[in-house]
Amino acid sequence: MQAEYLSSATAMEETLPDVLMRVVSELHDVAYLIERIEPQLAAVHADGAEHAAERMMVLQGIDLAVQKTRGLAEFIDTITGSIPASWIVDVTTALNLVKLADMQKALGNGMRHGHSQPIGKAAGDFEAF
Repeated sequence: MQAEYLSSATAMEETLPDVLMRVVSELHDVAYLIERIEPQLAAVHADGAEHAAERMMVLQGIDLAVQKTRGLAEFIDTITGSIPASWIVDVTTALNLVKLADMQKALGNGMRHGHSQPIGKAAGDFEAF
């Protein structure tokens, strides 16, 4: 059954550097989205002084998440420069594992235009799932 599924799936082969650069773009998007949360949490003072230390730890954790995400993006970006453009990978299975449709499209369409997540959505907008 598994072999039939794999053999009937259309292979989506692309150069490894192109795929990795789309991953880099997605990581930068993630860092930006996380970073947007930090000022909003810093402005919340309703908990009072007794929770200030816990709030500070959360803010430091957010900052660390942004730094790690950007660090991974830079790492992948840097090593991608040394990968020959002739290296081809089949991204079909990997794309099928990505559950967010916008991210799946950004990672798999072969062309990167802007962010996979709509950065400019108005406050209060949401996508029901």
